[in-house]
Amino acid sequence: MSRRVVGLLVAVVLALAGTVALVAFVAGAEERALEGEELVEVYVVTDTITGGTPGDEIEAMVIVEEVPIKVRPANAVDNLAALRGRVAAVDLQPGEQLINTRFIAVAEFADRAVGVQIPEDMVEITILLEPQEAVGGLLEPGQTVAVFASFDPFESSGATVFEIDGEPVPIPESVASESTPNTTDIILRKVLVTAVQEAPDTGGFNTGDDEGRNRLNTAPEDALLVTLAVVPNDAERIVYTAEFGHLWLAVERENVPEDQDSIKKRSNIYDQNTVDDEGGVFDRADRPEPEPEPEPAAEEDPPAEEEGTGEEGAAAEGDGGQP
Repeated sequence: MSRRVVGLLVAVVLALAGTVALVAFVAGAEERALEGEELVEVYVVTDTITGGTPGDEIEAMVIVEEVPIKVRPANAVDNLAALRGRVAAVDLQPGEQLINTRFIAVAEFADRAVGVQIPEDMVEITILLEPQEAVGGLLEPGQTVAVFASFDPFESSGATVFEIDGEPVPIPESVASESTPNTTDIILRKVLVTAVQEAPDTGGFNTGDDEGRNRLNTAPEDALLVTLAVVPNDAERIVYTAEFGHLWLAVERENVPEDQDSIKKRSNIYDQNTVDDEGGVFDRADRPEPEPEPEPAAEEDPPAEEEGTGEEGAAAEGDGGQP
């Protein structure tokens, strides 16, 4: 046998011996680390358990492992039989320990799945928005929002009349010029939010798994899909703005006043100033009250005819005043 073969065999034997020694050392280190620790059994997820999975169907998706009692959650599942009649509230990932708070009643999960109740005369429409256009991603189903529409200048072709619902509507001369100004206005108020969907890698603020996450300090990185419930005519307005303009949403609480205001342009955007119909600028807080209409003047009685005038007076003078 050549020296080369002998050397190769020696190298293989040494490698095997080193591997065995390393495994034995690691096993011993684990035993030494657990020495004196009280071990308890826990259920650990081995395959992804999707939200809504019944508790009595997950036995094949978990295994039993021993862990030190100090790392066992206080609400860990002791017996799978305790999960009967309940379902997983959220997706459970491999490596997680089963805890009772991850399982809820079937009825409660069904309510979450149904979401917000939609009036029968409304349609649902979904729009794609950047986080800053959707309150930083803090929107939640059930809230109501105001819808803002902004438009860049567009050519009006000098038209002076538009037809709306078959009725001619005159256009002011300032709008009927060659191009319109940039404009912003609230087009809808108190609109119901029915769903908010975020990209999976944003952390999913609305998935129900918000442990350890501060929503006020962490914004989504990608766009959001926001679904609104509106009547069909308002859905058309939203679609038009999404196609040809820009949409922004603002959370609108119940007591927010619904003041009627003019469309915002560069000429009236500063210092709360607004341009009136005659081109004058005033502060909205100091808007002049309209002058009351003058009351109609009372009709005066016709002047009475003086005695001895007219035909009767002439006749009297002709006969000397005698009867």
